Amino acid sequence: MAASMSNVDEIRNRVILNEFGVRNVHTTDFPGNYPGYDDAWDQKKFERNFRIDVIHMDESTLEFDMVGIDAAIANAFRRILLAEVPTMAVEKVFIYNNTSIIQDEILAHRLGLIPIKADPRLFEYRNSGDDEGTEIDTIQLQLKIKCTRNPRATKDSSDPSELYLNHMVYSRDMKWVPIGNQADVFPEGSIGPVHGDILLAQLRPGQELDIIMHCVKGIGKDHAKFSPVATASYRLLPEITLLQPVEGETAERLKRCFSPGVIEVENIGGKQVAKVVNSRLDTCSREVLRHDDLKNLVKLARVRDHFIFSVESTGILPPEVLVSEAIKVLMAKCQKFLGELDSAEME
Repeated sequence: MAASMSNVDEIRNRVILNEFGVRNVHTTDFPGNYPGYDDAWDQKKFERNFRIDVIHMDESTLEFDMVGIDAAIANAFRRILLAEVPTMAVEKVFIYNNTSIIQDEILAHRLGLIPIKADPRLFEYRNSGDDEGTEIDTIQLQLKIKCTRNPRATKDSSDPSELYLNHMVYSRDMKWVPIGNQADVFPEGSIGPVHGDILLAQLRPGQELDIIMHCVKGIGKDHAKFSPVATASYRLLPEITLLQPVEGETAERLKRCFSPGVIEVENIGGKQVAKVVNSRLDTCSREVLRHDDLKNLVKLARVRDHFIFSVESTGILPPEVLVSEAIKVLMAKCQKFLGELDSAEME
């Protein structure tokens, strides 16, 4: 933390972690909450301070920093990721034959939770009351499989994988059945379960499944099966400040109080001196505050307007696409709100 930061700025911009409590956690929603601090809305100041930094990205996970906003906006963004970015999921299950030991209701529930690889932006919402789906709002999948004995199995074998054929039913057995012109619009193999190795049921000779599934577009607010993320969370950026030089054995003990990589001990002028290397790795456990000789050497805080987001996709859409779609949803909400304000003023 910069030494020049005034007490008012610290109250507004930092959450302080004490031994028996946390300070500066009151809301920032309204100007005037902090005496002596001008919190009025300034768009130019916001544009100057706001930024998004991508820290890590791969095909299933994304970590990025969102800096310069309040917790209300960050939490709205998180909730949109969880509950308002649409996906396709199994909604109707038509069971023509199920002689397995799994009840129809349990099997239908398991099928509904299978992530379906299909771009929801290419489909429309199905109208309520429509029993029959069309090519623009429905994906049809079929699960038809029967367990039989393996004629090549040895007499002494007791392994079910040798004795039986098709005794393990996986999500890869769910086959896409195109509706209308879907076969021309979507490439073969582009629609189906995201993961093919999800176990659905176990069968024995004579048992079979014959099921048709209809996948529709929906949002997680209606059912968790439509949620496009496995996790979407954020945390405030930790900030660790050494209040005075810490040397020798004390520096080693201080290092052990934090997560690996947060504090390192360096040789400076022949002395072993503690230095904050990467406070981002800290879990804010406050272990250091348990030691009477260490707790006054360090100040623990979190930056109030610096959010570290972690987004893990279920595989339906890449995480960077999910983030951009969430931004579009938030923008649409803002536009709707502004429109309502304009109509209210006209009245």
